[in-house]
Amino acid sequence: MSDWNTRTKLVHGGTRRSQYNEVSEAIFLTQGFVYDTAEQAEARFIEAGPDEFIYARYGNPTVAMFEERIALLEGAEDAFATASGMAAVNGALCSMLKAGDHVVSARALFGSCLYILEEILTRFGVEVTFVDGTDLDAWRAAVRPGTKAVFFESMSNPTLEVIDVAGVAGIAHSVGARVVVDNVFSTPVFSNAIAQGADAVIYSATKHIDGQGRTLGGVILGTKEFIRKTVEPYMKHTGGSMSPFNAWVMLKGLETIDLRVRAQAASALALAEALQGHAALERVIYPGLKDHAQNALVQRQLGGKGGTVLSLDIRGGQAAAFRFLNTLKVAVISNNLGDAKSIATHPATTTHQRLSDDMKDELGITPGLVRFSVGLEDAEDLIADVQQALAASQG
Repeated sequence: MSDWNTRTKLVHGGTRRSQYNEVSEAIFLTQGFVYDTAEQAEARFIEAGPDEFIYARYGNPTVAMFEERIALLEGAEDAFATASGMAAVNGALCSMLKAGDHVVSARALFGSCLYILEEILTRFGVEVTFVDGTDLDAWRAAVRPGTKAVFFESMSNPTLEVIDVAGVAGIAHSVGARVVVDNVFSTPVFSNAIAQGADAVIYSATKHIDGQGRTLGGVILGTKEFIRKTVEPYMKHTGGSMSPFNAWVMLKGLETIDLRVRAQAASALALAEALQGHAALERVIYPGLKDHAQNALVQRQLGGKGGTVLSLDIRGGQAAAFRFLNTLKVAVISNNLGDAKSIATHPATTTHQRLSDDMKDELGITPGLVRFSVGLEDAEDLIADVQQALAASQG
């Protein structure tokens, strides 16, 4: 399977067929499994084989199919599927860290990621240093012998800064630190973070992997040793595993993710180019545009693909941003992304509302900023919809 091309892996990777030889993957909706003998039960609790299962918190055939398929796509040795993207972030970090450890993190993060680093890890005695993720010198200054991990979003939410995965990985590995990358905005279609030096890659499967707004899910990818010796014991005892039904939905999502994400990214670029210089906008932020600060890195790291999300800084602040949102006809107002439907979000009052005004200013989350996740609608319809909403935003 590792020799197959991407779209073949996404359709067939990891498939387990029952005795009925079904075409579509089976959903094994069970919380437990029956043993033929007491001796078999004892042996399985000592060491379960690859097709032996104990309890749904530990693993399940449908979940295992999803784990194997996403690992094939990412180029990782193994994966552990979780109940949500944030369960994956929490599981990856908390499973490896203890009191007294030191972590270096990019400052530009999703609000819930910041909460885990600022509130949860520090509460239990982990020291966290925040840096400007785009500044390699800042990473060099912050890491030290004994630093256990570095953490960052390869493309930040919602200001779309792109971080040099290979550059940060080289710095982190020089002091023996593990590199943990939240890769949601880069997507598993365009990013190759494992090959670029990441030790662990995290996705919110709720986003592009499902891609149709149906279920929550997450996944942690890495070496077999890290996944099975560090992540799995933590996750199976703390209960953050993915449900079999959600895993089946994610399997169906993986079949089409390459087609969907490429179409969404093409529309996102068309929309960004159409909006450049618009009188109602302070700025258009899209990594695929040549004037983006990290566009050269995008060419090298993501094959020139800027992703499926752009951010619009609307003149007139929050009032203008709200007028824009309330006038949209095609795009919907919500707080998800990576969906087949285009979604507009006002980060300052929703996903990042818990941040102080000073922190929002530091991160570039202005009152007029709108995150726009491009869906599968016709690009011309999206451009027309955004342009009429921008006209309305100016009162």
